[in-house]
Amino acid sequence: MPEKYMKLALKEAQKAFDKEEVPIGVVIVKDGKVIARAHNLRETKKQACAHAEILAIQKACKKLDAWRLEDCDMYVTIEPCAMCAGAIMNARIKNLYIGAMEPKFGSVGSKINILEDVIYNHEVTVTSGICEKEAIKLMKDFFKKLRERNREKSNKNE
Repeated sequence: MPEKYMKLALKEAQKAFDKEEVPIGVVIVKDGKVIARAHNLRETKKQACAHAEILAIQKACKKLDAWRLEDCDMYVTIEPCAMCAGAIMNARIKNLYIGAMEPKFGSVGSKINILEDVIYNHEVTVTSGICEKEAIKLMKDFFKKLRERNREKSNKNE
């Protein structure tokens, strides 16, 4: 079952890729039903906080008319950063499913693990490696394309 929802998150990530945004996608599920979808929009919105996780949490809260998402599961293609991990904790997400870990900025186990700190009164269950190859490929393809575009710009300016 987690693969089904992660594939939907990957579709969101592809939307980000197509908009020249870092390809991270999210779906939030409650009782087996998708209640929110989002993808990165930082460049589009010119907003530092327009990460896929934050946008999806905002949509889910609006849909449920509540800030607590206690019975919800989040599927995210790439390990959340510190800001997003904090938002996941504060929204009381029950289960977090991650496609691929992020060794540079990941804050759910790669660099640090915000969700494991014992000072919080909420526990998020984390599972990673779902559709991992697809998530990694999308990120690698994006950054390869970005490097090529930057090289082309650099060559034009010479």
